[in-house]
Amino acid sequence: MLDFNVIDLLTVFLVLLLSLTVHESAHAWTADRLGDPTARALGRISMNPLVHVDPVGTVVLPLVAFASGIPVIGWAKPVPVDVARLRRGRRDYVLVAAAGPASNIALAVLASSAMGALQASSLDVAVGGAGPLLYRFVSVAFTLNLLLAVFNMLPVPPLDGGSVVGGLLPASLADPFDRLVRPYGFLILYALILTGMFWTIIGPPYLFLARLLGP
Repeated sequence: MLDFNVIDLLTVFLVLLLSLTVHESAHAWTADRLGDPTARALGRISMNPLVHVDPVGTVVLPLVAFASGIPVIGWAKPVPVDVARLRRGRRDYVLVAAAGPASNIALAVLASSAMGALQASSLDVAVGGAGPLLYRFVSVAFTLNLLLAVFNMLPVPPLDGGSVVGGLLPASLADPFDRLVRPYGFLILYALILTGMFWTIIGPPYLFLARLLGP
């Protein structure tokens, strides 16, 4: 029999892979609908996880987070967007950037509904069998998608929140913001994680959404 931790790790990894795939596909689909077919031409409007996997963000960082007991977060290969081909330029780019976190919120709502349905059903989610495994899967999907949504909306390029901020700022401020912050974005994120500030920042909005959207 597999050790519970191995089962837990597989569950988290499968949920993360599915969630990141939906997240990146949402970016690609939104960009295509708003006039930029770049991602479609590259096959990024797809539910095939292999076209979205980033070795560090999808595999290494989640494994390190899981082993360290910190909230599991990650990212996939960024979807290329040509802002000049979007019908409303930077205004549409905000929608493209926000589409990823919005898709995670939608998945969290679906997972919450599934949790509520399982709790109300005659399926026993507290003892051995398929019930607990299914409930564990949807509860991980709820938690992980809320974490991904909040994490990705941090206003730090290259996260979606950084792109949203860049799209909302006047052009005279957006370019300096991107040039100054983007080269150090991942260093800022790693610093937040290693110093323990990560949960201090994302914890309050995550807990608010969990109470708001939970079953």
